[in-house]
Amino acid sequence: MNGTRQTIPAGTILFRPGDPCPGFVVLHEGSLRVTLAAANGREVVLYRVSPGDVCLQTFACLVEGRKYSALGVAESELLADILEPPEFHAVMARDEAFRQRVFAAVARRFADFEQLVEDVALTGFEARLARALLRLAGPGAVVRATHEQLATETGSGRAVVSRQLAAFAAAGHVALQRGLVTLTDRAALARIARERQRVAGNPDRPAERRK
Repeated sequence: MNGTRQTIPAGTILFRPGDPCPGFVVLHEGSLRVTLAAANGREVVLYRVSPGDVCLQTFACLVEGRKYSALGVAESELLADILEPPEFHAVMARDEAFRQRVFAAVARRFADFEQLVEDVALTGFEARLARALLRLAGPGAVVRATHEQLATETGSGRAVVSRQLAAFAAAGHVALQRGLVTLTDRAALARIARERQRVAGNPDRPAERRK
């Protein structure tokens, strides 16, 4: 498999809604964030692409010959090979191992979409924000994000995020600084996410009060 090796600086916009697809991205290093904006200007993070992942937007554009409908931004410096559309289709046709890797990555990405639908449609905001904080912090305790960025992560409004963060801070779950959230009680945040997930799975069951 050939391709054009590129180093892409952090912050680079790789595609916007309405852009044609330049080719298939094989990501070796870095992270690509894909977001979707509504007519009212509100944004939500659809998914992130890491090495070994597939960008569903790009895959759909190449397979269906349509244009992008979302925004793709390099969260960090990227090292990637770009396969132009004719080369991508040729490799998919002749290289079974590559084809299976792509299909497996697409299947994993659809699982991510199922989780996104569950979070937005079936889970209360308290749980969505707790999950987002735990996910963004990774194994650490610090989330470097503004309230606006957290609103994009959770598909909500900035004011809603600010109110819930203030509630988390008052309960001792987080400490807040400008552009920074420190998780001071990961166990409590994880418990909130689990409890609210169970309630969301049974819409007839009222939420329990935490003592």
